[in-house]
Amino acid sequence: MVRDFCATLFMTRLVPTRAPHRLWPLLALLLLPGLAISRAQGQHGDVFNNIGSTTSSTPGYENRGGTMLRITVFGETAKTRLDRQSIVKLSNTTSHIITWQTTDDRSEVGFGDIPLGHYEVEVSAVGYRTGTKEFQAISSFAPINIEIVLEKDPAAVQLNISEGMPLKARKEAKHGVSALKSGKWDEANKRLGAAYKLAPENPDVNFLLGYLYFQRKDFSRAADFLGSATNLSPHNVQALTLLGRLSLQQEDYGRAVSNLEKAVLADSDYWVAHDLLGASYLKQQQYDKARDEAQLAISKGKGGATASQLVLGQALINLGQRQEGIQTLKDFVAAAPKNPSVPQVKALIARLEAEPVPAASTAKVSLPAAAVAGVDPLMAAAEPTFSVRPWQPPAIDQNKPSVAANVSCPADIAETTGRRVEEFVDDVSRIAAIEHLLHEQLDEMGDAITKETRTFNYVASFTESKQGSIAVDEYRQEHLGLADFPDQISSSGFATLALVFHPKMRDSFEMVCEGLGELRGQPTWLVHFKQREDRPAQMHDYRVGGDLYSLKLKGRAWITADKFQIVRIESELVSPVPKIRLAGEHQVVEYGPVPFTKKKVQLWLPQSAEIYLDFRRHRYYRKHSFDHYMLFAVDADEKRKAPAAQPTDNTPQPN
Repeated sequence: MVRDFCATLFMTRLVPTRAPHRLWPLLALLLLPGLAISRAQGQHGDVFNNIGSTTSSTPGYENRGGTMLRITVFGETAKTRLDRQSIVKLSNTTSHIITWQTTDDRSEVGFGDIPLGHYEVEVSAVGYRTGTKEFQAISSFAPINIEIVLEKDPAAVQLNISEGMPLKARKEAKHGVSALKSGKWDEANKRLGAAYKLAPENPDVNFLLGYLYFQRKDFSRAADFLGSATNLSPHNVQALTLLGRLSLQQEDYGRAVSNLEKAVLADSDYWVAHDLLGASYLKQQQYDKARDEAQLAISKGKGGATASQLVLGQALINLGQRQEGIQTLKDFVAAAPKNPSVPQVKALIARLEAEPVPAASTAKVSLPAAAVAGVDPLMAAAEPTFSVRPWQPPAIDQNKPSVAANVSCPADIAETTGRRVEEFVDDVSRIAAIEHLLHEQLDEMGDAITKETRTFNYVASFTESKQGSIAVDEYRQEHLGLADFPDQISSSGFATLALVFHPKMRDSFEMVCEGLGELRGQPTWLVHFKQREDRPAQMHDYRVGGDLYSLKLKGRAWITADKFQIVRIESELVSPVPKIRLAGEHQVVEYGPVPFTKKKVQLWLPQSAEIYLDFRRHRYYRKHSFDHYMLFAVDADEKRKAPAAQPTDNTPQPN
C-alpha cells in the first residue's frame, strides 16, 4: 500500500509550452517533493536527455557526436576524495557555453555527451581554494576522466551584498566583487568607491572596502571602513573577525580581543574567529584562554584550522603541559610542512627538547619572551581569501549545527515524532489558508534576475483509506494553469516533507539523532535522515517524457525537545541527476503553532517553505508563506472536491 500512497501523494504532471526561438522546460513541483516533466510534442529528439547541451529544434541534434566526461575531486592529496560537495563549472572556451553541476557522495560528477572542443574545468568547495584544469575533447569514442586536487582555504571571506542596497549602488558593488575575485584592485576600488558614494551607510559596502584595503595593505583605511561596517552592523561576524585580525597584526592586542570576542558571540561556529582570538590571548599571555580558543578552532575547523595547533602547542607549554605542547607543535609541522613558520617552529621544538625537564611536573614553565614571540601565530595563519556567497544554503552534510556535549538522544525519538506527524496528517485534513508566493530566478551570486509574486486561496485535504493508504488533495481555488505561474512553475505540497517521519515511510530512511541543538533559542533534537540503499525511493519522483526517475533524499529535522514537534526540516538530493540536468534541489520548511481561538485548539502548521532549484543551467528560488489559517470539515466522500472553508479569527503565531 505504500507505493499506492506515494504515487497519489507525490507524482504530478507537467506540460511544456513553446517560447520564441527556443524550447523552455517547464517544471511542476505539484505536491512537492514530486516532480514530473513531459516531453514536448512536435520537436525533433528529446532535448531533456541531451546532457550538457543547449536546446535546439534542429533535426539530428541528439546525434552530434559528443563524449562523456567524469570528474573526481580530491582534497589535499590524490588519495582521499573530498569529504564535501563541490561545485563544478565546465566552460567550452570556443562556444563560451558554461555548465554547472555538483558532485555526488563519492565526490564525482558526470557530464554526458559534451561536444568536441577545448574546455576549462573549475572546481570550488567550501573551505578550499578553487582548482582549475584544461582539457581537449577530441574523440566521441573515448570517455574522459579527470582528477582535480583542491587545496585548503582556511579563512575564506564571503563577500555579500545586501538586498537593501539602492539599485545603482548594488550594480556597482557587484562589479566590485567581480574585480575583487579576479584580484583587480584598481577596478575594485573604482567600482566600490562609486557604490560608497551612492550608499555610504551600507555595511556591506564598508566591509568590501575594508577587505579591499586590507588586501592592498593600507591598514589605516582598512580599519576605518571595517570599523564603520561593525558600527552599522554590530553582529557582522566577518567584519568583526577581519577587524580583529587587523588589530592583531598591528599589535593592538586589547582591541583584537574585544572585536574577536564579539565575533565568536555573533557566530560561535565560525572557527576563524576562534583561531585569531586564541592567537590574541597568547600574545596577552592568557594561556588558558588561548588553549580553549585554539581547541575550539581545531574542533570547528574540521581540518582547516591547522595553524591553531601552533597556538595550542605554545599555550600548553606555558601551562606546564610541556610534552603535550611539544607534540602538538610536531603535529603542526607534520600537517603543514610548507607553512612559512615551520623553520621557526622546528627551532623552538629543538630548543625546548634541549632544555632540562623541570623537576616538578606541575610547575608552570615560562618560555623566554623571544621564544614565544619568535613564532608569531599570524605567520602560520592563511591570508583572508575571496569566496563568492553561495546562492543556496549549505549542503546538509557540509555544516552540521552545534550540539550540546554529553547529552544523549531519546531512544524513541523517531517513533514519538512519527506519532506527531500522524496527528499532523489529521490536522491538515481540515486546513485552508492564504498563500503568498515569491518566485525569483537567480544569478551565480544569489541575486535576483527576475522577481514575481502571487497570492492564492489555498486548501489542503489529507484522507486515509481503510487499507491504510493516504490521499492528499491540494487546491488553489483560482483554478490556474501552468501558464499563470512565474516561469510556468507550479509548486505546492511542501508540508508533505514531514512525512519522512510517518510510520508508513520512516523505515525507508536511515535516521540518526545527532544530539541536542537549538533553533532560535528553542532546544531541539537534530535528526539526520537519508534514503536507505536497500529500499526503493518513494518520496520524490521526476518524470521526463515517459520516463520516471525516483530520486533519493537526505536531510535534517529540528524537533522540539519537549513536545517532539517538527519545527524545521531541510532536504536535498542524495546526488545530482545528470541525465535530466538536475544539478541540485534544496528544500527548507518551517512549522509553527497556530491557535484557533473559537475551536480552542492549536495546530502545528507550515509557516513558510522554500526551494532552491538548479535545473538546466537555471537557478530558481521560491518561497511560499501561509497566513490567515482556517478550519473546515471534510467527509470521506468529498475528498475530491475543494471544501468550503470556515474562517476563524486566528493569526499565525511566530515559532
